[in-house]
Amino acid sequence: MDIQRNISPLFLCLVAFAVLYPSFLIPRDARAQTISTPAIFEGVIDKDEEGGAMSLPSFVLAEPVRKEIYVIDSKARIIIYTSDFFPLYTLGQESGIEKPQGLAVDGDGTLYVAQPASEGNPHNRISVFSPCLKWKRDIILKGFEGDDTFYPYRVARDKNGNMYVAGLSFPGVLVLDADERFTDMIIPEEDGKKVKLNDVVLDKKGRIYLVSEDTGHVYVYDGNRKFLFKFGEKGGSSGKLSRPRAIGIDGRNGRMYVVDYMRHTILVYDSEGRYVFEFGGMGWGEGWFQYPTDLAVDSEGRILIADFFNNRIQVFYLR
Repeated sequence: MDIQRNISPLFLCLVAFAVLYPSFLIPRDARAQTISTPAIFEGVIDKDEEGGAMSLPSFVLAEPVRKEIYVIDSKARIIIYTSDFFPLYTLGQESGIEKPQGLAVDGDGTLYVAQPASEGNPHNRISVFSPCLKWKRDIILKGFEGDDTFYPYRVARDKNGNMYVAGLSFPGVLVLDADERFTDMIIPEEDGKKVKLNDVVLDKKGRIYLVSEDTGHVYVYDGNRKFLFKFGEKGGSSGKLSRPRAIGIDGRNGRMYVVDYMRHTILVYDSEGRYVFEFGGMGWGEGWFQYPTDLAVDSEGRILIADFFNNRIQVFYLR
């Protein structure tokens, strides 16, 4: 028998491919465990306090005082967890939560929730809740150019009570003083054009970080709103930002983590904005993402990532 004539060319090509690229024969979820990365998977948050499933989480916050974790999902609710991922409580429509987008928590435990206009309330606003999670008042966002189309998306507060509100793809971030009055805007510019932003985060030193999905840049300001530097490079390959959605800061070392929604990755930068490495990719197993939308870094340095279409929060730490 002529063995060579009984072996198809396709089979020979597959054998050659397996020799050259053996990892591609491993199922994608299993391959996640073979790739060396400094990011170590710790756990997942995917249930509410009734044991129900989380649905399309879009926001996550790690509160540093009580060490609680706040998650917003597509069921228009805020789910609050302990630091060991135990679900404590859910804020929903009966509590005044209609279209939550992002939130901040001050040192006293007061919540500030960004909510756009809805059928129940025609105002773009920041809804304020007491530490007992009872609605107190709404801060109506008006008195600035474009207030009729502003869609409140993310909110942050500094230690002096000033509030920073980012709209969804809105040029600039609103600044409200301690009396909750609009006083100013922070507006980065590129080539003479106002930059549209989609996230605002503060670190322990009071620095302000603004993320632009459009430009692929992060703009950094000091506590006096003086521009310091920008970092990030627009692009679709490794080390670049295709559609950055959010940033988290490790308060222990200043390391910065940026969510790239379109590349399904988390990019890591040092405190001066130098790219270090990235992890993730599109998939379903541990360490893989499907269109991540947000992240937070807790006081222990754990990275919590809102893994949108995988309906979960994945938690990592670095070696």
